[in-house]
Amino acid sequence: MSGEKSPTGKRSAAGSPPGLRASHADRDRVVDVLRIAAGDGLLTAEELDERLETALSARTLAELEPLTADLPPVPVAGGPAGTEAKDLVRIEQAHSGGVRRAGRWVVPRKLELAVTFCDVTLDFTDAVITHGTLRIDVDMMGKTLALVTRPGIEVDTDGLQLTHCRVTHRPQPRDPYAPVLLRVELTGRKTHGRVVVGPPRRTFGQWLRGGAASPSGDA
Repeated sequence: MSGEKSPTGKRSAAGSPPGLRASHADRDRVVDVLRIAAGDGLLTAEELDERLETALSARTLAELEPLTADLPPVPVAGGPAGTEAKDLVRIEQAHSGGVRRAGRWVVPRKLELAVTFCDVTLDFTDAVITHGTLRIDVDMMGKTLALVTRPGIEVDTDGLQLTHCRVTHRPQPRDPYAPVLLRVELTGRKTHGRVVVGPPRRTFGQWLRGGAASPSGDA
Protein backbone atom coordinates (compact mmCIF):
# COMPACT_ATOMS: atom_id res chain seq x y z
CA MET A 1 0.00 0.00 0.00
CA SER A 2 1.50 3.34 -1.06
CA GLY A 3 0.19 5.51 1.75
CA GLU A 4 -1.50 8.92 1.66
CA LYS A 5 -0.24 12.21 0.27
CA SER A 6 1.29 14.72 2.63
CA PRO A 7 0.41 18.45 2.47
CA THR A 8 3.31 19.04 0.06
CA GLY A 9 1.96 16.44 -2.34
CA LYS A 10 4.35 13.65 -1.34
CA ARG A 11 3.33 10.26 -0.02
CA SER A 12 3.38 9.76 3.72
CA ALA A 13 4.01 6.47 5.43
CA ALA A 14 1.16 3.99 5.29
CA GLY A 15 -0.92 3.71 8.38
CA SER A 16 -0.43 7.28 9.61
CA PRO A 17 -3.05 8.12 12.23
CA PRO A 18 -5.83 10.03 10.41
CA GLY A 19 -6.46 12.19 13.48
CA LEU A 20 -2.85 13.34 13.91
CA ARG A 21 -2.79 16.99 14.92
CA ALA A 22 -1.48 19.56 12.42
CA SER A 23 1.24 21.96 13.56
CA HIS A 24 1.74 25.58 12.51
CA ALA A 25 4.51 24.37 10.18
CA ASP A 26 2.13 21.86 8.56
CA ARG A 27 -0.41 24.59 7.87
CA ASP A 28 2.27 26.96 6.59
CA ARG A 29 3.54 24.33 4.12
CA VAL A 30 0.05 23.84 2.73
CA VAL A 31 -0.44 27.61 2.40
CA ASP A 32 2.86 27.83 0.48
CA VAL A 33 1.76 25.09 -1.93
CA LEU A 34 -1.61 26.80 -2.49
CA ARG A 35 -0.06 30.20 -3.19
CA ILE A 36 2.46 28.74 -5.64
CA ALA A 37 -0.33 26.83 -7.40
CA ALA A 38 -2.42 30.00 -7.68
CA GLY A 39 0.58 31.87 -9.06
CA ASP A 40 0.97 29.15 -11.70
CA GLY A 41 -2.69 29.48 -12.68
CA LEU A 42 -3.78 26.16 -11.17
CA LEU A 43 -6.28 27.73 -8.76
CA THR A 44 -8.79 30.53 -9.24
CA ALA A 45 -9.16 33.36 -6.74
CA GLU A 46 -12.24 31.71 -5.26
CA GLU A 47 -10.53 28.34 -4.93
CA LEU A 48 -7.48 29.90 -3.32
CA ASP A 49 -9.54 31.84 -0.78
CA GLU A 50 -11.62 28.78 0.08
CA ARG A 51 -8.63 26.49 0.50
CA LEU A 52 -6.62 29.04 2.47
CA GLU A 53 -9.50 29.49 4.89
CA THR A 54 -9.73 25.73 5.38
CA ALA A 55 -5.96 25.34 5.74
CA LEU A 56 -5.62 28.06 8.36
CA SER A 57 -8.42 26.58 10.46
CA ALA A 58 -7.43 22.91 10.03
CA ARG A 59 -6.71 21.02 13.24
CA THR A 60 -5.57 17.68 11.81
CA LEU A 61 -3.42 16.44 8.91
CA ALA A 62 -6.47 14.67 7.53
CA GLU A 63 -8.13 18.06 7.00
CA LEU A 64 -5.05 19.42 5.21
CA GLU A 65 -4.38 16.52 2.83
CA PRO A 66 -7.37 17.04 0.45
CA LEU A 67 -6.38 20.69 -0.11
CA THR A 68 -3.29 19.78 -2.17
CA ALA A 69 -4.24 16.29 -3.37
CA ASP A 70 -4.97 17.56 -6.92
CA LEU A 71 -1.85 19.78 -7.13
CA PRO A 72 1.67 18.88 -8.28
CA PRO A 73 4.23 18.33 -5.52
CA VAL A 74 6.44 21.20 -4.46
CA PRO A 75 10.17 20.52 -3.89
CA VAL A 76 11.13 20.60 -0.23
CA ALA A 77 13.26 23.45 1.03
CA GLY A 78 16.95 22.84 0.63
CA GLY A 79 16.51 20.68 -2.49
CA PRO A 80 17.89 21.58 -5.89
CA ALA A 81 14.77 23.62 -6.67
CA GLY A 82 13.80 24.63 -3.12
CA THR A 83 11.08 27.24 -2.80
CA GLU A 84 11.49 28.35 0.81
CA ALA A 85 11.44 32.13 1.05
CA LYS A 86 14.23 33.85 2.97
CA ASP A 87 13.22 36.16 5.78
CA LEU A 88 15.61 38.89 4.61
CA VAL A 89 17.62 39.61 1.47
CA ARG A 90 19.91 42.65 1.29
CA ILE A 91 21.28 44.04 -1.97
CA GLU A 92 24.17 46.51 -1.86
CA GLN A 93 25.60 47.96 -5.06
CA ALA A 94 27.13 51.23 -6.24
CA HIS A 95 28.22 52.70 -9.58
CA SER A 96 28.14 49.39 -11.47
CA GLY A 97 25.88 47.24 -13.61
CA GLY A 98 22.19 47.07 -12.89
CA VAL A 99 20.52 44.73 -10.40
CA ARG A 100 17.86 42.42 -11.82
CA ARG A 101 15.69 39.70 -10.32
CA ALA A 102 13.67 37.84 -12.95
CA GLY A 103 12.44 34.38 -13.89
CA ARG A 104 11.62 31.84 -11.16
CA TRP A 105 13.23 33.74 -8.30
CA VAL A 106 11.85 33.16 -4.81
CA VAL A 107 10.41 36.34 -3.30
CA PRO A 108 11.73 36.93 0.23
CA ARG A 109 9.64 38.25 3.09
CA LYS A 110 11.74 41.42 3.34
CA LEU A 111 14.15 43.04 0.89
CA GLU A 112 16.65 45.80 1.67
CA LEU A 113 18.03 47.88 -1.20
CA ALA A 114 21.17 49.92 -0.55
CA VAL A 115 21.96 51.06 -4.08
CA THR A 116 23.71 54.12 -5.53
CA PHE A 117 23.45 54.99 -9.24
CA CYS A 118 22.46 51.49 -10.37
CA ASP A 119 19.21 50.50 -12.05
CA VAL A 120 17.17 47.95 -10.08
CA THR A 121 14.54 45.74 -11.72
CA LEU A 122 12.34 43.37 -9.72
CA ASP A 123 10.34 41.31 -12.21
CA PHE A 124 7.45 39.43 -10.57
CA THR A 125 6.15 37.98 -13.85
CA ASP A 126 7.34 34.43 -13.08
CA ALA A 127 8.46 34.89 -9.48
CA VAL A 128 7.75 32.17 -6.90
CA ILE A 129 5.48 33.69 -4.25
CA THR A 130 4.96 31.72 -1.03
CA HIS A 131 3.52 34.42 1.25
CA GLY A 132 1.21 37.41 1.04
CA THR A 133 3.42 40.44 1.77
CA LEU A 134 6.83 41.73 0.71
CA ARG A 135 8.30 44.80 2.41
CA ILE A 136 11.05 46.59 0.50
CA ASP A 137 13.19 49.03 2.50
CA VAL A 138 14.71 51.40 -0.05
CA ASP A 139 17.89 53.44 0.36
CA MET A 140 18.54 54.33 -3.25
CA MET A 141 20.04 57.30 -5.09
CA GLY A 142 19.72 57.90 -8.83
CA LYS A 143 18.68 55.68 -11.72
CA THR A 144 15.43 53.68 -11.88
CA LEU A 145 13.73 51.29 -9.51
CA ALA A 146 11.36 49.20 -11.65
CA LEU A 147 8.79 46.72 -10.35
CA VAL A 148 7.32 44.57 -13.12
CA THR A 149 3.96 43.21 -12.02
CA ARG A 150 1.37 40.67 -13.11
CA PRO A 151 -2.31 40.21 -12.17
CA GLY A 152 -2.51 39.57 -8.44
CA ILE A 153 0.48 41.78 -7.53
CA GLU A 154 -0.36 45.01 -5.67
CA VAL A 155 2.28 47.68 -5.01
CA ASP A 156 1.95 50.40 -2.35
CA THR A 157 4.40 53.29 -2.70
CA ASP A 158 2.80 55.58 -0.07
CA GLY A 159 5.51 54.81 2.51
CA LEU A 160 8.36 55.81 0.19
CA GLN A 161 9.96 59.23 0.69
CA LEU A 162 10.83 60.86 -2.64
CA THR A 163 13.43 63.59 -3.23
CA HIS A 164 13.78 64.87 -6.79
CA CYS A 165 12.21 61.60 -7.89
CA ARG A 166 8.97 60.74 -9.63
CA VAL A 167 6.75 57.66 -9.57
CA THR A 168 5.15 56.20 -12.70
CA HIS A 169 2.46 53.67 -11.82
CA ARG A 170 1.09 52.08 -14.98
CA PRO A 171 -2.33 50.41 -14.59
CA GLN A 172 -2.40 46.62 -14.47
CA PRO A 173 -5.04 45.03 -16.76
CA ARG A 174 -7.78 43.79 -14.44
CA ASP A 175 -8.40 40.07 -14.22
CA PRO A 176 -11.48 39.30 -12.07
CA TYR A 177 -10.35 35.69 -11.66
CA ALA A 178 -6.82 36.47 -10.48
CA PRO A 179 -6.28 36.10 -6.71
CA VAL A 180 -4.32 38.71 -4.78
CA LEU A 181 -1.02 36.87 -4.52
CA LEU A 182 1.31 39.50 -3.13
CA ARG A 183 1.18 42.98 -1.64
CA VAL A 184 4.46 44.87 -2.05
CA GLU A 185 5.05 47.71 0.43
CA LEU A 186 7.79 50.23 -0.41
CA THR A 187 9.34 52.19 2.47
CA GLY A 188 12.52 54.22 2.91
CA ARG A 189 13.94 56.89 0.62
CA LYS A 190 14.49 57.25 -3.13
CA THR A 191 16.59 60.26 -4.15
CA HIS A 192 16.79 61.37 -7.81
CA GLY A 193 15.82 59.12 -10.68
CA ARG A 194 12.41 57.48 -10.77
CA VAL A 195 10.25 54.58 -9.65
CA VAL A 196 8.31 52.63 -12.30
CA VAL A 197 5.57 50.16 -11.39
CA GLY A 198 3.47 48.21 -13.87
CA PRO A 199 3.05 45.18 -16.12
CA PRO A 200 5.55 44.22 -18.84
CA ARG A 201 5.51 46.51 -21.85
CA ARG A 202 5.44 45.21 -25.40
CA THR A 203 7.99 46.40 -27.91
CA PHE A 204 6.74 47.97 -31.14
CA GLY A 205 7.52 44.75 -33.02
CA GLN A 206 5.57 42.68 -30.48
CA TRP A 207 2.66 45.11 -30.76
CA LEU A 208 2.60 44.70 -34.54
CA ARG A 209 2.71 40.90 -34.22
CA GLY A 210 0.27 40.80 -31.33
CA GLY A 211 2.90 38.94 -29.30
CA ALA A 212 3.51 38.74 -25.59
CA ALA A 213 4.99 41.63 -23.68
CA SER A 214 8.62 41.77 -22.74
CA PRO A 215 9.23 41.64 -18.96
CA SER A 216 11.03 44.98 -18.82
CA GLY A 217 10.69 47.75 -16.29
CA ASP A 218 11.42 50.49 -18.82
CA ALA A 219 8.88 53.24 -18.91
